[in-house]
Amino acid sequence: MSLLVLVLLVVAAGAWLYLWAAGNLRHVSALGGYAGRPAAGKGTNWLLVGSDSRSELTPRQRRDLHVGNGRVQNTDTIMVLHSGAHGPTLVSLPRDSYVPIPGHGSRKINEAYADGGPQLLTRTVEQATGLRIDHYAEVNFLGFVQIVDALDGVRLCLDKPLKDEMSGADFPAGCRRMNGTEALAYVRARYTDPEGDLGRVKRQRQLMGAVADGMASSDVYLDPSRSKRVLDASLAALRVDDDADVAQLLGMGRSMRQISSGAGTATTVPVRRPGVMVSGVGSVLPWKENGASRLFQALRNDERIPTSADK
Repeated sequence: MSLLVLVLLVVAAGAWLYLWAAGNLRHVSALGGYAGRPAAGKGTNWLLVGSDSRSELTPRQRRDLHVGNGRVQNTDTIMVLHSGAHGPTLVSLPRDSYVPIPGHGSRKINEAYADGGPQLLTRTVEQATGLRIDHYAEVNFLGFVQIVDALDGVRLCLDKPLKDEMSGADFPAGCRRMNGTEALAYVRARYTDPEGDLGRVKRQRQLMGAVADGMASSDVYLDPSRSKRVLDASLAALRVDDDADVAQLLGMGRSMRQISSGAGTATTVPVRRPGVMVSGVGSVLPWKENGASRLFQALRNDERIPTSADK
């Protein structure tokens, strides 16, 4: 009988938290119609964005994270999450990807957010990939730190030491539990990584999987007070498109958990290596046209992605 009461309490608390989250979910106009927008394909596509806005960081947090003032409005993380008949597929789009930004010429893809916010970034991704984006989710610098801290940190494993003075990363090889500031430094590191931005996107996927695991752990969902603390941090950090609801967010979270457990697929859009220098733009990563085309065509048709896609 006591077990039944416990289960009922947890279910009741979960239902209350669900309704509370639904009323506190923040929305942003991220999806817009325009001439030539790709038609809807099979499956569901989320655009997942990590904004490097620093406007809400304290001076101490900026110092610890080795970042400057609050005027920067680019995106450090850009990923497309496709869910369909063959399980979820997560595709990283490196921030230095060289693509056309509507109305601004060809530039680094992460500049689209600064040029026109979520709508221009979404349109840029849609036109570069040929995929119709169904939903959008964005987390900022400070929010990301607070989510990880609300989870009491996340466990990450390094195959080799990582030190990057520009991001503040200084970690030995092996597994450790990182707090929010450490985790952000870990995923922002790229200047001492031989793979540069491509190494960073792998760490971004690793960290997102760790966060998804943490949110799905029994330590969180069986403890209503802790669940609310994690939800508070997540909702404060998160903005989603106007049509997204809590149920769809939970589905997105399940897809991320599948990927972190190995049940899904994680890859990076094929790019030319090494990068190339473009006057007035800097070092960029053009996509391999054939490889990128085959990858996104498979996602449009909800087929298994080509095995030759770069991991």
